Amino acid sequence: MPELPEVEALAAYLRERAVGHTVERFEVSSFSALKTYDPAPSAVAGLTITTAGRHGKFLDVGLGPDIHLVVHLARAGWLHYRDSFKSPAPLKPGSGPIAIRVRLDDGSGFDLTEAGTQKSLAAYLVRDPAEVPGVARLGPDALAVDRDEFAERIRGRNGQIKGVLTDQEVLAGIGNAYSDEILHVAKMSPFALTGKLTDEQLTTLFEATRQVETDAVTRSVGQKAAELKGEKRAGMRVHARTGLPCPVCGDTVREVSFADKSLQYCPTCQTGGKPLADRRMSKLIR
Repeated sequence: MPELPEVEALAAYLRERAVGHTVERFEVSSFSALKTYDPAPSAVAGLTITTAGRHGKFLDVGLGPDIHLVVHLARAGWLHYRDSFKSPAPLKPGSGPIAIRVRLDDGSGFDLTEAGTQKSLAAYLVRDPAEVPGVARLGPDALAVDRDEFAERIRGRNGQIKGVLTDQEVLAGIGNAYSDEILHVAKMSPFALTGKLTDEQLTTLFEATRQVETDAVTRSVGQKAAELKGEKRAGMRVHARTGLPCPVCGDTVREVSFADKSLQYCPTCQTGGKPLADRRMSKLIR
């Protein structure tokens, strides 16, 4: 799933490539992907792309004076920028993985696509991004808070730190992949309880969050959209590296699997050498 660094990089790429261009056509192939009906897709034609930014993991493209295309790419969604399109013909409904196509006045544009059968990509045409339910519920951006606000928000939600870090109402932008990386840098178990974290641990966690997210943004911004996924994978220490050696201590990276996702961690760096039981209500094996 694209997280804060990748969405920021996509926004930066659109700022460089698309801002200032006029939308020639806004085509919807997957009607389930577009969650709004007012403004209508036809209202976008002729509008200039004015801004590109993000709210947490939501991409926000400004169109004309008062319309926003807000997109959550979900687990398998992506943005593909095209210098040109092979055919000028409009998309047909159900055109493979393409959900929405935006054609611009210079012949370029971008597709919003989603692989697989579980279609979760969500796009909204709104006059205010706060009209999007997911945006309205977001906490402050993970890179916008200071140490004290960070600690207050983490302590304000009881639970295991992995789940609290990825709760978008607590802090916006951190997902499954970068939370694994943050906890590895902080040398903290993913199942540490927020209510038991010391001030020192919270400071370490805050600094790890800033380091991991800032480094990832730095690596990602400036990359072409097509290169971002590879850049993300190349920069990971433990996430999606089950069975490989930890780059810090050399121990084997392990995994805990859940019904629809998994986490990765290093026992030596994070859990005192003790492996975590691989079940949903996992606790340290004693």
